[in-house]
Amino acid sequence: MVPSPNPTVRTRPTMASHRLDLPSRCDICGEARSTRKHQACSRIRQRRKAAEWAELMAERAEAKKNKPRRFKR
Repeated sequence: MVPSPNPTVRTRPTMASHRLDLPSRCDICGEARSTRKHQACSRIRQRRKAAEWAELMAERAEAKKNKPRRFKR
């Protein structure tokens, strides 16, 4: 298998791998998340969590780098 020339570099963790740990109430406006559109709140939350996501992705990359390989490539 030939590796692709431009591997996708993620800036955030994948969303489908686990359940989102978000409460039913919006932490920005305090309203129930299911009753309104929270696009503006979502943008604010993304800005706040950007550093946390960067740290998480760096930890994952480091763990993947240090993981022993099963097969020689």
